Amino acid sequence: MKPEPNFHGLYVPLVTPFTDDLRLAPDALARLADEALSAGASGLVALGTTAEAATLTEAERQTVVRVCAAACRAHGAPLIVGVGTGDTAAAIGSLRALAAGGDAAAALVPAPPYVRPGEAGTVAHFTALAAEGGVPLIVYDIPYRTGQSLSAGTIAALGRLPGIVGTKHATGAIDAATVELLGSPPPGFAVLGGDDAVISPLVAAGAHGGILASANLRTAEYAELIALWRRGAAGPARALGADLARFSAALFAEPNPTVIKGVLHAQGRIPSAAVRLPLLPASPDAVRRARDLARHLPRRDPALV
Repeated sequence: MKPEPNFHGLYVPLVTPFTDDLRLAPDALARLADEALSAGASGLVALGTTAEAATLTEAERQTVVRVCAAACRAHGAPLIVGVGTGDTAAAIGSLRALAAGGDAAAALVPAPPYVRPGEAGTVAHFTALAAEGGVPLIVYDIPYRTGQSLSAGTIAALGRLPGIVGTKHATGAIDAATVELLGSPPPGFAVLGGDDAVISPLVAAGAHGGILASANLRTAEYAELIALWRRGAAGPARALGADLARFSAALFAEPNPTVIKGVLHAQGRIPSAAVRLPLLPASPDAVRRARDLARHLPRRDPALV
């Protein structure tokens, strides 16, 4: 039997709360982190796309990691930290700094964005990061943002490298390559879904869990969905998955994480719905639709997950 990967279940890529004047709100972030882990998340992701990491200063990024790491230590949960750049040498430097801090269980690293080095160049990039970065890597496969598609064979080859422990699969579809990857992942290698609206069928097909922005809201329900599929409870999983797919679609009706932040603010969980340019706040109609769906989802007990 293949060993279970170290990373499985639900990981919540937290938003970065701001005040109305766009200052970081670390106390609100700490509450979100604690709430997510208390509601059944297996771990957290800091500095992902949902965190608006590209707009944070270095000091702010360090604060976000520190706050999330404290919550993960308190709950005995792993922290994954996003590291993204098209420059291999710069990425190695960032990974080494992350390793020196000792807070990250793994780094979430996309294929080099914009550069489009081809699959051979991408393999060489990740080979260097795994050898020299000092932190276990989760390959973020998201071609509609990076411009670089990776075949199932390339992902599998990366998964056999020491130091690469999983992939966030966010290709926008469940296709033949997805089925091939899920059918024979390398031993101990985690396949984590990253397209929120299709997480239910992806886990049904064999994914080990998900990194889901939508789980900033109704965390217990997303954790339960993954747990239901993993223990073979297909009927309840399908019903819950259909509800959550509609909810995720509403949350992504406008650029991520604008609607999520709008709902969190409406619920009184963050001080402002503010996002930093080039993002603009979500429209009131989009926030209203998503909040209404959130209200009508049946509540789950985190103790049952």
